[in-house]
Amino acid sequence: MRKKLGILFGVMMLGMLALTGCGSDSGAASNKDIKILLVLNQMDSFRETLVAAARDTAAAEGVQFDFKDAEGSIENQVNYLKSAGQEGYDVILCSPVSIETVVELKASAGDIPIVFINSCPDEKQLKEGKYLYAGSDEFVAGQFQAEYVLDRLSGSQEINVVLLKGERDHSATNGRTKGVKQTLESSGKKINYVFEDYGDWDQELAGHLFETFLRTGSPVDCVLCENDSMALGVIEVCREANIDLSALPVLGVDATADGCAAIESGEMAFTVCQSGAGQGEAAVKAAIRFAQGESVDSLEGVSEDGKYVWVPFEKVDSTNVSQY
Repeated sequence: MRKKLGILFGVMMLGMLALTGCGSDSGAASNKDIKILLVLNQMDSFRETLVAAARDTAAAEGVQFDFKDAEGSIENQVNYLKSAGQEGYDVILCSPVSIETVVELKASAGDIPIVFINSCPDEKQLKEGKYLYAGSDEFVAGQFQAEYVLDRLSGSQEINVVLLKGERDHSATNGRTKGVKQTLESSGKKINYVFEDYGDWDQELAGHLFETFLRTGSPVDCVLCENDSMALGVIEVCREANIDLSALPVLGVDATADGCAAIESGEMAFTVCQSGAGQGEAAVKAAIRFAQGESVDSLEGVSEDGKYVWVPFEKVDSTNVSQY
């Protein structure tokens, strides 16, 4: 009797091991069968980092990853999303050319879930388990810039600010501007925006705008730029005009390689690290959960409502720039 029970127990254990093995193979196969399409609005140095990280994460996770650049065209982006269903993609990562087109983008994708990146749609356009944003809280980037200025100019009761913003209606522009203004204005100091305009993230345009400002002869205590490229454009103009950059703090956002080099050389005062690598990784991991029909609750940085995966910003100045 004991012998029969031993044989029966052995058969049961073999069966359980076989089932476990099948489950493992099935998991590997499901990952292998997942197809993710990233549709970018337009490439730049920051987005290069984001796309590379997304591609590397997909490769590490064993999923298929493809990439298309809309090159700033809403029509191209819509067409790429429409064709995604026909081409069998499970999830789309999308950086909208314009956040005003999010409804159209969702309609174009049909039933395919979307992880939005780089430009955040209005919260009402997001839905737990279907439409999510993976990125950084743009308000915080502006807040960090303002905090640096308030600390640097702590002895001044009145601060003259030049503010060069990103693209009009871009979520990063809106968030960073709110962060800067609310933090500065809650300080109790008198804040004068002596010049404010949209630099569209562009180095050359930002330089041209700052040249225009200099011709007014207005006083300025700091220059806040909503990305590093624009800050570098301002710095170039300051060099040509023999402006002492140790006395005029110029701030950026993104902690790009060129931006960090400018901090090391003493030309840029401060930037905020927006981790393109962290955003690309978070977006792909969220997409995989969507494709598997799983919750994103276990992902680091996920919001309570499941609509966001936040990748934190970090302050960067001369004291820690070597780490970046």
